[in-house]
Amino acid sequence: MPLAAIEYVEQTAEGGWRLAGSRVSLDSVIQCYWDGRSPEGIVEEFRSLTVEQVYGTIAFYLRNRDEVDRYLQCQTQRWQQLQVQSESSHGPILDRVRASRTRPEQAIFRKG
Repeated sequence: MPLAAIEYVEQTAEGGWRLAGSRVSLDSVIQCYWDGRSPEGIVEEFRSLTVEQVYGTIAFYLRNRDEVDRYLQCQTQRWQQLQVQSESSHGPILDRVRASRTRPEQAIFRKG
C-alpha cells in the first residue's frame, strides 16, 4: 500500500497560513521555533496540535523559508500598522485600561 504525502500547512482564503485542520497560525508556531522551543514544547503551548504537525510545519518552513520569511515580514508590518491605528483611535480608553492594570485599587468602572 503506497504512503500518502501529508500537507501540514494550508493557506487561507485571506492569504494567511494555518496548520492544516487547525486554527493555529503558521506565524505562532514559527515564532516559538525562533524562540528556541522544541516541537514538544510547542505542543505544550498549543495542545490541539500533535508533535507530528509541528515537525511537519517546521519542515514546511525550512523548505519554503524565503517565501515564508517574506510573508512573516508583511505580517509584522501589518501588525505594527494595526497597533498604530488602534492607539490613535482608542488611545484614551487604552490608557485607562493600562492605568487600571498598574493600579488595581483604581478600577475603571466602579460599582456603586
